[in-house]
Amino acid sequence: MSTEEDRRLFAGIDWATKTHAICVVDEHGEIRVRFEISNTGKTFNGLVKRLTKLSVEGVAIERCDGPLVEALLDADLRVVVITPRQVKGLRSRYTGSGAKSDAGDAYVLADVLRTDGHRLTPLTQDSDATQVLRSLSRTRKQLVEARVGLINQLRAELERCFPGAIGLFARLDSDVTIAFLRRYPTQHATTRLTQARFAAFLRRIAYCGRTPVEELHARVTDAPPAGLSAEEADGHAVCVHALLRAMETVRNQERELEAEIIERLDAHADAHIFTSLPKAGHGVRAAALLAEIGDVRARFPDEESLAALAGVAPVTRASGKIHSVGFRWAADKKLRNALIDFADDSRHASPWAAKIYQDAIARGKRHPHAVRILARAWVRVIWRCWQDHTIYNPQLHGGAMQQNAA
Repeated sequence: MSTEEDRRLFAGIDWATKTHAICVVDEHGEIRVRFEISNTGKTFNGLVKRLTKLSVEGVAIERCDGPLVEALLDADLRVVVITPRQVKGLRSRYTGSGAKSDAGDAYVLADVLRTDGHRLTPLTQDSDATQVLRSLSRTRKQLVEARVGLINQLRAELERCFPGAIGLFARLDSDVTIAFLRRYPTQHATTRLTQARFAAFLRRIAYCGRTPVEELHARVTDAPPAGLSAEEADGHAVCVHALLRAMETVRNQERELEAEIIERLDAHADAHIFTSLPKAGHGVRAAALLAEIGDVRARFPDEESLAALAGVAPVTRASGKIHSVGFRWAADKKLRNALIDFADDSRHASPWAAKIYQDAIARGKRHPHAVRILARAWVRVIWRCWQDHTIYNPQLHGGAMQQNAA
């Protein structure tokens, strides 16, 4: 019979912004330790020492990244991720009401690790190069989202003070648009803008001349009036200039990050795999795929595990006479976005990818669904290349060869 000291222990951590709730249970599900720590590096060290001293067999937590997870992995503790969506479903094991508390969720995590730990795959660390690339790629994507938000704000502002500037040039965040709006932020500022003066301005900023000056000038002069007083126009001009400065700052930082990403991608051991994919290139798309998939091959022992985590494989529900196939909500959204972005672009360079997409559209699938179907097909190819450390070669890809033969 095992003694108190011989009992196997399992820990659960309910992660939060300010404090984390920790629960440690034994092999019979009895709570041995329960406490909270603040979200600081110093307390992480104390937590790691305490869990190591207890000789816990594993730690269950709801997220797969962050300083706390890194501290646990650095201490060689077995870390298992149980997503918040899974925890929500597991609460019914312990309470019929579905009530939630931090301490209760920490217990659920620890006890599920005790009962179902053999079914769960432990978290493994990617190389430092991959982790840095992932951080850079995600930060750049956040900057892109911030820039899009600023563009939408600028468009809304121009609808009030300068409708003629919307659609004047190809993009609201292009160099020529920014230069034009810096000089003419409102409709009032274009009062004396003649066609000749407009032509001289465009020559000075080296406009490509894609649209004739006459047409551009007509777009400005024929636009609906803003209906603002001079004082109101001055106020809106300040807003436009502020948005332009913010947009330029974000765009410049985005470009700097992109250059850093490309440099680090070229030096990565797995770069040749992802840069060989059609339309991925030596750029941010290949880097995003590499960063989100990672370089630990054991994490995805088969293509199905990668497809499931990426959310590009549907969920089948079968019970009695009911059989349904639906969207997989429980997925790594960043990984899914990286695969979807690549798949959507790949159909413009790969006849094989284009056919899979068109066949899905012909079956009545909408664009998002058709792209997910294509992404699922790409997972088979990417996983094989990734496992074998080889580049993508269309001449060795059976599906692509059949398409070319047809």
